[in-house]
Amino acid sequence: MTMETLQELYLEQLQDVYDAEKQLIKALPKMAKTATHDELKAAFEQHLEQTQEQVSRLEQIFEELGEKPKSKKCKAMQGLLEEGKEMMEEDASEDVMDAGLICAAQKVEHYEIATYGCLRTYAEMLGFDDQADLLQETLDEEKDTDENLTELAVTCINLDAQDGDEDDEEEEEGEEASAKGKGK
Repeated sequence: MTMETLQELYLEQLQDVYDAEKQLIKALPKMAKTATHDELKAAFEQHLEQTQEQVSRLEQIFEELGEKPKSKKCKAMQGLLEEGKEMMEEDASEDVMDAGLICAAQKVEHYEIATYGCLRTYAEMLGFDDQADLLQETLDEEKDTDENLTELAVTCINLDAQDGDEDDEEEEEGEEASAKGKGK
């Protein structure tokens, strides 16, 4: 199919992000289960609820366009979630795992921010003001989630992961000193 109008691109991108959100609904419970910090678990659980609401908004937009909600495989989200899955399979300390989960989640958020920003602009240009408002609401939520993840990272999780590195170094130094002492 050849896309010749902005409205065709708009619809195609709506189908893409609809699939992305459905993929995310499947991934977020796994991320919440893997996370060890209570605040991070709660953030993932809250974002799952938001994502379900975002899917409902997309379905409302499809309805307003006279279209049946339909997914177009979002390869970008598939790749981002695969990276997140690989992170969850790493042999890492709990704090480092949580830091890695935040990184994976923020990659997803940034993709969604870019997508919803474009969609909102398309809706505005096409005169779909109500749809633009719905897309802006989702865009605001994605930005808030990203900011919350950054706050968690810089105020505790990354610090805990860094402290774990320092603890490991101190442990290694202690072992080296002990080994040298035994060698005398």
